Amino acid sequence: MDPQTIKEKIAQIQSKREYLLSLLEQPNLGTLRIDVNQALEEMDELIDEYKRTFPETDI
Repeated sequence: MDPQTIKEKIAQIQSKREYLLSLLEQPNLGTLRIDVNQALEEMDELIDEYKRTFPETDI
């Protein structure tokens, strides 16, 4: 996979992250809150790893 494709995928992931954050604001989320938090943590780790691997690129 070339760096441009990876950059595009990371941008897609970041846009989905915003949706997950909005889900956390829902009062009726129940036990799914745990899964949403886990997904956010994993996304953050992936984005951080991307930034460490490609420090010169801006997403």
